Amino acid sequence: MRIISCIKPGELEYRDVPEPVCLPGHSIIKIRRIGICGTDIHAFGGTQPYFSYPRVLGHELAAEFVEGDAPRLRKGDMVTVIPYQHCGTCIACRSGHTNCCQHMQVIGVHTDGGMADLLMVPSHLLLSAEGLDPDRLALVEPFAIAAHSVRRAAVLPQENVLVVGAGPIGLATMEMAAIAGANVLAIDVNDNRLARAEKIEGVKAAFNALDGHLEEQLRDVTDGDMPTIVMDATGNLNAINNAFRFMSHAGRYVLVGLQKGDISFSHPEFHKREGTLLSSRNATRKDFDWVLENIRVGRITPEKYITHHIHFNDMVEEFPFLIADANIVKAMISLD
Repeated sequence: MRIISCIKPGELEYRDVPEPVCLPGHSIIKIRRIGICGTDIHAFGGTQPYFSYPRVLGHELAAEFVEGDAPRLRKGDMVTVIPYQHCGTCIACRSGHTNCCQHMQVIGVHTDGGMADLLMVPSHLLLSAEGLDPDRLALVEPFAIAAHSVRRAAVLPQENVLVVGAGPIGLATMEMAAIAGANVLAIDVNDNRLARAEKIEGVKAAFNALDGHLEEQLRDVTDGDMPTIVMDATGNLNAINNAFRFMSHAGRYVLVGLQKGDISFSHPEFHKREGTLLSSRNATRKDFDWVLENIRVGRITPEKYITHHIHFNDMVEEFPFLIADANIVKAMISLD
């Protein structure tokens, strides 16, 4: 079978490897769709933490069940994958926080992922699609990340929630915060992405981060309060550091995006607000189930964010040009 391996930063190549042999407790799936996410782009660019080369990327997956001991699944059934392999015994796992397992192994990051014809995964990480089409199914994972971040932020109805970054995770976070009843505000530097954000029901206003009057605009739209929750979905160091000033007194700042550097902020300014700083990592099965429920009842339609389609056969040649496109929101790889 063929795989696409990221040999080193900036280099992908096709390789022929033996098909996986199914082990006890595991299942083999045939990949149908792979969503390209920020993790893949950062890995290709050499800026992804927790990463080593070579690596087969891909963790936003839609697939067909081939064989294995996953209960209630038959050959040909469509599935998606919870890509977070947790140990089940560390302090985080014992308390139900499997998303931040002390020994976390993320498919496509720590172990080889889904840019392949076939993939073997632990059977307990498979979720039945129950009729969802592949494009929609492959986007359950990024929406689960968003759902987890909103749950982590403990968003309350009518709270002013500022989401910094209108990429795929940011847009999904806006949607999940809106479902929680928040008044959502959006910031980005890309007007095309801001236009998408403005179409989300529950987004009250969207602002370009390059506007010199941004803080004044946020104060006006929140009746002088400023957002009670700020959520960074950029993973950009400057954006992260800058957004501390947008948080209200007694507010919460949630870091959803990830980057390698050290964040810095004014301690007196943060202290006088009695601010709360949180990180949000990955997602749990509860978050995946919540996203699937929202898709099935029509509250969210993740596939509307797909702006680019690419076939697996064209991936190596086209990937550098694809991610350089300023208008990209979500790219989807097809193996059909």
